[in-house]
Amino acid sequence: MSGIHPVRVLRAKPLWIANGVITGVLALLFAVFYVGANIDPAGHVRKLPVGLVNADEGAAVGGERVNLGARITESIKKSTAGGDTIDWQVMGEKEMREKLGQGKLYGALVVPADFTSSVTALTGATTTGTPDRPTLTVLTNQSAGGLGSGLARTATTQAAENASLQVGKELTAQTGARQEKLPAAARVLLADPAAVTVEDGHPLDARSGLGMTAFYYALTLVVVGMLSANVISGQVDHALGYTHNDMGPLRLHRPLIRATRVQTLAISSTLMAGLSLLMGSLVMVGAVGVMGMDAPHLPLLWLFSVCAIAVAGIGALTLLAVFGTPGMLVVTLVFIGMAVPTSGATTPVEALPGFFRFLAEFEPLRQITGGIRSILYYDAQGDAGLTRGWVMMAVGLLVAVLFGFGVLGWYDRKGLHRIPAETAPEKAATPA
Repeated sequence: MSGIHPVRVLRAKPLWIANGVITGVLALLFAVFYVGANIDPAGHVRKLPVGLVNADEGAAVGGERVNLGARITESIKKSTAGGDTIDWQVMGEKEMREKLGQGKLYGALVVPADFTSSVTALTGATTTGTPDRPTLTVLTNQSAGGLGSGLARTATTQAAENASLQVGKELTAQTGARQEKLPAAARVLLADPAAVTVEDGHPLDARSGLGMTAFYYALTLVVVGMLSANVISGQVDHALGYTHNDMGPLRLHRPLIRATRVQTLAISSTLMAGLSLLMGSLVMVGAVGVMGMDAPHLPLLWLFSVCAIAVAGIGALTLLAVFGTPGMLVVTLVFIGMAVPTSGATTPVEALPGFFRFLAEFEPLRQITGGIRSILYYDAQGDAGLTRGWVMMAVGLLVAVLFGFGVLGWYDRKGLHRIPAETAPEKAATPA
């Protein structure tokens, strides 16, 4: 024994420097990832997909066929021709409904079938009649994310109002002196002929968290996999006799069972894969059975949940095995720090700065969120994110296996064992 009081270690500068650097970098990175990704989503919006539907059938005016809906849609596209904030996608109403139901649109603007006939009726209103104002409909899509739907709603509503004013100027100029014969109410409406209403384009069930249950469910799967990896890694090390296991005031220790790093990761990964069946089941029981979350396709949701936990857990085990003690910090950054801001659930990917959009292409939480969102909100359609979720989980698992076993195999070949042979206690051991 050295006879030095334990408190004196606080005088050691390396202890302060090492921990200060690690915790300081961690604090800085979390601030950059969390705040930086969400500080100005409106300013970073690029190519936010919004549908533009002209269902107007037109009308005969003065012997000519007129379609004011086409003018509206053309005016909207021209007004944003110089920018790339909104990606106006002109399509039919059926296609628009399908894309809303796949989460591929954050909203839509619909010009109704009777738009031209309703507008031109204003110019022929009687002095006693009350003119009916035609309506442009803005459709939102909360299932694609509340913030993204809100950004689309704001841009679409503003575009519809500006287009209405533009059409009003054209109609006013065409009417000319005939305006004097119109009632005052008709003249006012003629200057701004279209009313704008907002409707939910893809309604969700009441217990869907306003489109956020998919994100929180996916986050639960990732966190459960990540934390379970930390637990399993420690318990396997204890079972092999490499570490002590403190249980309150008790310290438990097992005889050493020599295992290569590759063998240790194989044992941990097998345990994670098996226990994922239990964890995935209990996550679904807690969310659906206990809390009452709306969830169709329960067998598919269970299977996806189990696989997501297994992939996240094995990925975390790989990082813990390769990086050792700093591995938990790397795991936290990969699965939480960089993942939450790039998941596309709180802030749409189209509203993220470029670096975060790059991360979103492979960050696990975004892929898992897309798959869960498809199962919960979009009838488990492959094009709605489910196919991408399965493919990216398979790719992630393959990368984790190749990286983990490849690096650890190299460690073993180089003789970089966890306990060098000359210092290991020579004690026969059998597994408990």
